[in-house]
Amino acid sequence: MQTGLVHLHNFLRWVILILLVISIAKAYVGWTGKKAFAAGDKKVWLFTMISAHTTLLLGLYQVFFGRYGVLSGALPEGTSFMKDKFFRFYWIEHPVGMLIAIVLITLGHGMAKKAVSDELKYKKAFYYFLIALIVILASIPWPFRDIVGRPWFPGM
Repeated sequence: MQTGLVHLHNFLRWVILILLVISIAKAYVGWTGKKAFAAGDKKVWLFTMISAHTTLLLGLYQVFFGRYGVLSGALPEGTSFMKDKFFRFYWIEHPVGMLIAIVLITLGHGMAKKAVSDELKYKKAFYYFLIALIVILASIPWPFRDIVGRPWFPGM
């Protein structure tokens, strides 16, 4: 089960990245083109938020109960997790970065519900999604990262 959850969490990473790039593109085109806010934009933003929140739930399970989870007691005796790059990344840096990104994605989606001009909706959503994408890209354990790197597609 643990391996399957890690693979699902990884798969959803790609879903979020693709939806986030689409959301950024739609927001940018709507903002610069001064287009009227469309229901399709709201749906894409909603799917982006749903996939982010689903991945968050899977990630929280991993952080607390996973193979290297906080509650699994996997930290070697006498080791400070802040001095250990692996545990610091998976217990602090990755979860905090992703929480920040998910808050930004939620704020971006929330712009669809605001009673403001369409141009302002697109502009603010663009910036929220763009910053979220940057934070996500910085927080993902890419294969080229030193100790914390993970494969592009684990299990495949």
